[in-house]
Amino acid sequence: MNNFTGTGWTNWSGSVSAVPKEFHRPTSQVDLARIVARAEKLRVVGAGHSFTPLCATDGTMVSIDQMAGELVVSADRRTVTVPAGWSLKQLTRELWDHGLALPNQGDVNPQALAGALATGTHGTGRSLGSLSTFAEAFTLVLANGSITRASRQELPELFEAQRLGLGLLGVVIEVEMAVLPAYYLEERTVSVPFADVRDTFDALASAHRHAKFWWFPYADSVILKTLEPVGPCPDPPERRGVGEEAFRAMCEMSAADPAKIGELQRVAMDRPIDARRRGPAYGIFASERTVRFEEMEYEVPEADGLDVLAELVNWVRRKNLPMAFPFEYRTVASDDIWLSPMNAGPCASISVHQYAGMQWRELFAGMEQILRAAGGRPHWAKRHSLTRADVDALYPMAERFRAVRRNYDPDGKFLNSHLETLFE
Repeated sequence: MNNFTGTGWTNWSGSVSAVPKEFHRPTSQVDLARIVARAEKLRVVGAGHSFTPLCATDGTMVSIDQMAGELVVSADRRTVTVPAGWSLKQLTRELWDHGLALPNQGDVNPQALAGALATGTHGTGRSLGSLSTFAEAFTLVLANGSITRASRQELPELFEAQRLGLGLLGVVIEVEMAVLPAYYLEERTVSVPFADVRDTFDALASAHRHAKFWWFPYADSVILKTLEPVGPCPDPPERRGVGEEAFRAMCEMSAADPAKIGELQRVAMDRPIDARRRGPAYGIFASERTVRFEEMEYEVPEADGLDVLAELVNWVRRKNLPMAFPFEYRTVASDDIWLSPMNAGPCASISVHQYAGMQWRELFAGMEQILRAAGGRPHWAKRHSLTRADVDALYPMAERFRAVRRNYDPDGKFLNSHLETLFE
């Protein structure tokens, strides 16, 4: 689950590292509360899928993936209470065994539930919010080691801040999540000229529960994926490694000779794509991702999303920049969470990836200017350069969030150097 070697910790992409004074993996709430109470500085780590230094610390580092606990289904089967250290993979498998499912997921599932909620991780779907919108209550270990529960009825300000809390309010040990009866999905993946998608995507996003696409910047076609509910059907074939090795080879060739990137992408997209598969929702949502990358993601107003994406692609082409990965384009519903990038209205999510073996800083910096000019807000776990002034300008509730943080952690135990600059 975590990437701790005994001498230090790194995130999944290898770009963020830390050498904590202590590393703990408690197995009980009593042990965790004791560790939290005596720590001077503390951060919790999960799968390391944050590309910003959210988890980095030279103090105490904690993983809660070994904490005891089980999934408890409510009497009305509309919510479940689950250990916060479980991965999304474990959670969704356990839910399925109980005839239940999350309302939505992203396309990878190793992240810890607590980390996914703390950063506003999301899937795609015009009417579907981030995972944080499904949280109904949290049980936390506070900075002084006490354990409390926060919901809309109990400590409502703590609950509102914790819905996307960046690990700044306490260590979450249990979450009550809204769920749905188990459902099945059919996935269709096709290659389509971007010009056609640009004309029809609004209708596609309305017609399908999920619609998204990937666009290699030097190709004219995109890879469009739609998901739609279907009747019961068997598990889909195992996806591990499907297409990954060919893509890895393409990335390695791109890194070895960046001048060939355009040709490689055009050749890759020349071959028509038309594939279908169906199965339990949790198995269709998630794909294996083994090719390492660095990522930046911005949420922009949905009405402007396709124009902004086209501007980014044209910028990459004009400058002939070495970008090995495709852009990823999704829709996300609006919400009312204080620090959510989606709380200003429906969003188009534009993700920028770069192969971990290639330079990304200059590439991301240039594209961030375009995304910020379009009114974009970054995913908190992906690369960004926000300052405190930027946070205040983008999030009217930022100072209220800080006030709640100071109330529950007056000594800044859960701050690190990255988060201090934004939320002290």
